[in-house]
Amino acid sequence: MEIATNTTTQTNAQTSSAASDKDVVNSDYTTFLKMLTAQVKNQDPLEPMSSENFSTQLATFSGVEQQVKTNDLLVSLAAQMGNMGMAQLAGWIGLDARAAAPAFFEGSPVKVFPNPDAGADHAVLVVRDQTGIEIQRQSFVPSSDEMLWAGVGDDGAPFDGGFYSFEVESYSGDEFLSTTKAEVYSEVVEAKRQDGETVVVLAAGTEILATNIAGLRGSS
Repeated sequence: MEIATNTTTQTNAQTSSAASDKDVVNSDYTTFLKMLTAQVKNQDPLEPMSSENFSTQLATFSGVEQQVKTNDLLVSLAAQMGNMGMAQLAGWIGLDARAAAPAFFEGSPVKVFPNPDAGADHAVLVVRDQTGIEIQRQSFVPSSDEMLWAGVGDDGAPFDGGFYSFEVESYSGDEFLSTTKAEVYSEVVEAKRQDGETVVVLAAGTEILATNIAGLRGSS
């Protein structure tokens, strides 16, 4: 499954990078120890190292040691965060996500969340089929409440089953204000990490950032 593959690849890359950095720090740490030991052994008995210099080098030694420990901690935290994120994403599979995306129509009315412009006094729901062709326009009173699209043409005949998308044209008097995407609930079929962001794939094949999802619910 791609979601697991992406996570494993990303985690391995982070671990490999962190391991490389750790090797460098450990190498410097070991070299520092050897140099300090040699310096103490070979110092001039008539002019021994001053306590101030010795304290400074011990402080440096302590700083290097702390750097190694900090790097180890960061690697551990990164791995834990990555695993937690993927576990959460796995729980989204099979849920319905509310987003501006196509909805699947199979005879039952579709709940649409219109999101009209705040300044609108009337609005039009524009319905398009999966090829992008406009098939219907319905006027409605602007509201943030959900509305039902029956999936029936003006002649009373139902539309074919398939994916349909919804837009809202907002007007104030005769002035056109804006066109916005209406939101619907669609099933989540995949969730993955892509370019450092969480991407959710919906039933229509639409890919959307997780931050653009307005809500989640159990599949109806």
